[in-house]
Amino acid sequence: MSRLLWTPLHVRLHQTIRQRMLLKPDQAVLMAVSGGQDSICLARLLLDLQAKWKWKLAIAHCDHRWRLDAQANADHVAHVAKTWNLPFYLEIAQQVPASEAEARVWRYDVLSAIANEEGYSAIATGHTTSDRAETLLFNLMRGSGSDGLRSLGWMRLLSPTLTLVRPLLETTRTETGEFCQHANLPIWEDSTNQDLRYARNRIRHELLPYLKTHFNSQTERHLAQTVELLSAEVDYLEAEASTLREKAADLDDSRLNRQILRQAPLALQRRAVRQFLQKTLQFNPNFEQVEKFMALVSAPNRTRTDPFLKDAIAEVEGDWIWLRNLVKN
Repeated sequence: MSRLLWTPLHVRLHQTIRQRMLLKPDQAVLMAVSGGQDSICLARLLLDLQAKWKWKLAIAHCDHRWRLDAQANADHVAHVAKTWNLPFYLEIAQQVPASEAEARVWRYDVLSAIANEEGYSAIATGHTTSDRAETLLFNLMRGSGSDGLRSLGWMRLLSPTLTLVRPLLETTRTETGEFCQHANLPIWEDSTNQDLRYARNRIRHELLPYLKTHFNSQTERHLAQTVELLSAEVDYLEAEASTLREKAADLDDSRLNRQILRQAPLALQRRAVRQFLQKTLQFNPNFEQVEKFMALVSAPNRTRTDPFLKDAIAEVEGDWIWLRNLVKN
């Protein structure tokens, strides 16, 4: 690559990928590109770094069919891929997703399917520092615990052979916009990004600018740093809680020993209980459900909860808290 194209953003991304081991040399990487500035910026940067890393790169676009210009958006991304001489994959939703959460699940499902079918071992997305800050605020206002507040990690396994990576988490949306402008990159403006009916858009266009203007101009970076700190702490606590759960549970995971739980700090007790409910009942308990179980740690014998899920209840029997099915008892 020409030295004239080597910007500070190229340097930072190259160092981030190497230091955090996000991608490997010669790896096949599928880049998820919406057409907006963040994903276009990431795709261009990875393409520019390709000569150093020898990656096999491709672009994938997911059409949710939410907008009247969705087909034109997909055609735009296809044209970018053709211009950059990259393979292009398009997936169109058969049914329009009913929510952002449903759309996200569908998007990762189809991206994973493309990657598995075509031999890509990593999916790269253009999430930025700004996305991290917005997600932290969004989850905080919904009452999330530290697990939910460590939003958007650098990487996670989607399967034993497929990794999701987010290389731009140290880059703000302002920086990706400036990069695209200076490089004269073709950006597709998504009209829904301005729609204030969506909570995330209100955070992006109203709340964060207010915080940056009236409290701290570096709000985005500081919130993202908070996420980074929380991520390491949550990983540690989850590992410790897993050890506690394994020590307190019996072999078939139908009960927990409350005497063993009592000996641990409250934070670990809560996490061990949440893990226990997740594993045993196959659902993700909320704060109230975890606290309902926690109340039994010091409750009198034979105390029981109301149902957690369908007919499943928890009941104290001596030193043990059992999970039982009301239909069978």
